Amino acid sequence: MILCDREIKAALERGSIRITPGPRSEAYLWCSTALDLRLGEQLASWDLSAADAPRNFSPAGPHPTITELIARFLRSTPIPPEGCPILPGKFYLGWTLEQIQLPHRSRLAARVEGKSSLARLGLGVHVTAPTIHAGLGDKPANPDFLGNPIQLEIWNTARCPSS
Repeated sequence: MILCDREIKAALERGSIRITPGPRSEAYLWCSTALDLRLGEQLASWDLSAADAPRNFSPAGPHPTITELIARFLRSTPIPPEGCPILPGKFYLGWTLEQIQLPHRSRLAARVEGKSSLARLGLGVHVTAPTIHAGLGDKPANPDFLGNPIQLEIWNTARCPSS
């Protein structure tokens, strides 16, 4: 079942969905069956220019683990107030500004989808593992826990015309 905007707002009011910071009332963030999440303050990209950086990666072969690769070659940078260009052919990781909780008791799951208006420009946002499972952000022992940001895969597939 897909919740409509009124049902999403009701689920927020009863705590079946928790979003921090709470969704604002700006109409442009809402549509009939969705709430737009916003990009947080950091972008990360792979720095594969190092001499010891892998030139290819095979999940089936002997290799460093993804955790090791992230620790060694992923570089995070703050997004300046004026924004940050998403360069053609580049891949980034980003995180939502909002932190999400879907308590198990709510029995709700959610989906993260890119915006078709951005896809028409060649910008892909989050196409893998779009399901946010029930129980995300369950931390009953810590009442101050705000939830989890959603990690986004962002890439620009557009090619600039040659001059």
